[in-house]
Amino acid sequence: MHAFFVTSTDFEINLTSISAGLIQALQNKGMKVGFCKPISQQITEHTPDYATQLIEKTLNIKSPHPLSRKQVEQYLSQGLLDLALEDCAHLVQEAAQGNDIVIVEGVIPSPEASYATLINTALVKSLNADIIIAAQPSERNTTAEEFIENIKIQIQTFGGIKNSRFIGTILNTHAQTGTNLSKAHLEQIAHELFNSQFKIIANYAAPDLNTDTQKLAAQISQTLDTDYLTQRSHLKQELRITPPIFRYQLVKRAVEANKRIILPEGNEPRTIQAAIICQERKIARCVLLAKPDEVKRIANELTLQIPRDLEIIDPDTIRQQYVAPLVELRKSKGMTEALATEALQDTVMLGTTMLATGDVDGLVSGAVHTTANTVRPALQLIKTAPEYNLVSSVFFMLLPEQVLVYGDCAINPNPTAEQLADIAIQSAESATAFGITPRIAMISYSTGSSGTGADVEKVKQATDLVKQKRPDLMVDGPLQYDAATVDSIAKQKAPNSQVAGKATVFVFPDLNTGNTTYKAVQRSAQVISVGPMLQGLRKPVNDLSRGALVEDIVFTIALTAIQAINKK
Repeated sequence: MHAFFVTSTDFEINLTSISAGLIQALQNKGMKVGFCKPISQQITEHTPDYATQLIEKTLNIKSPHPLSRKQVEQYLSQGLLDLALEDCAHLVQEAAQGNDIVIVEGVIPSPEASYATLINTALVKSLNADIIIAAQPSERNTTAEEFIENIKIQIQTFGGIKNSRFIGTILNTHAQTGTNLSKAHLEQIAHELFNSQFKIIANYAAPDLNTDTQKLAAQISQTLDTDYLTQRSHLKQELRITPPIFRYQLVKRAVEANKRIILPEGNEPRTIQAAIICQERKIARCVLLAKPDEVKRIANELTLQIPRDLEIIDPDTIRQQYVAPLVELRKSKGMTEALATEALQDTVMLGTTMLATGDVDGLVSGAVHTTANTVRPALQLIKTAPEYNLVSSVFFMLLPEQVLVYGDCAINPNPTAEQLADIAIQSAESATAFGITPRIAMISYSTGSSGTGADVEKVKQATDLVKQKRPDLMVDGPLQYDAATVDSIAKQKAPNSQVAGKATVFVFPDLNTGNTTYKAVQRSAQVISVGPMLQGLRKPVNDLSRGALVEDIVFTIALTAIQAINKK
């Protein structure tokens, strides 16, 4: 999907006519075009959206019903911009189905929508969209220089004219100011003022703001540089998964998976709240392992309503039926009926036995238990998958504009070079499974051959092993973190690297480095970290940080449900 995001410098511009003109011009080039206005200018949910209705009526393109201004304002007032963006990403993905291009119409700046710039800039980042800015002169900018300066201010909100996603402007250069606003003159002035390219992809004149929308769309369509737009839409661009798209796809795939997930910490308040959310959103069929009366008491204290179909199982009522299976699973280790009965007093062991016997599809624990308490039963009963020699973990780090993968930050304290290579391969496969193109940076305090020592040598060896085992993967190391992430530093320190400056998978040399780094990024940058997701087990078991938020638990349950799709 290629998205063109259309926004404007002020509320007097007929943005829907411009969207319609773009659609017509691209359709005339033989392209399949969708349309989405994710946020309506209308205040209430039930009021028909003008843009959506007009595009459907005139161009026969059916678009999803947008969020209302009231819905968005409620999200913003509660500090839930991320959820608003997730809903918008859902609508755009729906509009893009079966199309080559989707035109996304932004929120028009107005006194009623003072948050338009905030939403529009966030949407562009979330959707990986190309930006087209519509502008027209007004009494506030009566010269070509002032007109272009006004456009430049708008461009700055999206990262400036050097932003590769800003592809041009559509100008309504009607002659009400008596100024020379020809395309050639404007481009000349822009070059003189800013010493930069200033692409005008359409230049039309509509002096009457009440001009019929269809006629105006046809006029815009005729002036558009469709060759340029078509070439832009055909540019091969790597899919960069942004947090809203990641969350949307995560929830969507989890809903489709329809898996039964056991939560051994069924009386833990955050876990109860997460289970309720998952049940209501159909993310998974959660099973709380706890006394039902205790769960109800805690829910009442939190003023939460337990859904009727949320399964709550009293461990005392099922423990005996898993004694024999546990004895069978651990008989080679001397497990007896008495020992099994005692071991099953631990709800994590009980839940893991349920998973091992196929009664549930996945397990999530760790809100109050240590990692060892969660992982040990899994290693004893579930065991590693045949193709792996160890269990490791990754976090999905939801940075503002991109989702990155960090491993191993939870399981292996000081992996050998061979183990580090396996962690890198597992992490790359996890990235691929969730739509992220893996470019693996093997992290060290040294880049390339600039440093020496046992720690650097281990990373070098691990990098070579990954290349031998999986020549199809892009991997480089040792790399310092800044060389792996910052393009300008990468060009200095590793100019020939396919990974440096654009890494998506970060493999840390030891648990001390990995755990410290993920927590520093998570807390200092206020980044949501989803995980840790365990890799290498026959069936999905996932460990939570004891500081996990309710949202973290919800997404970990979703991850577990998706992992369960291909696990037997």
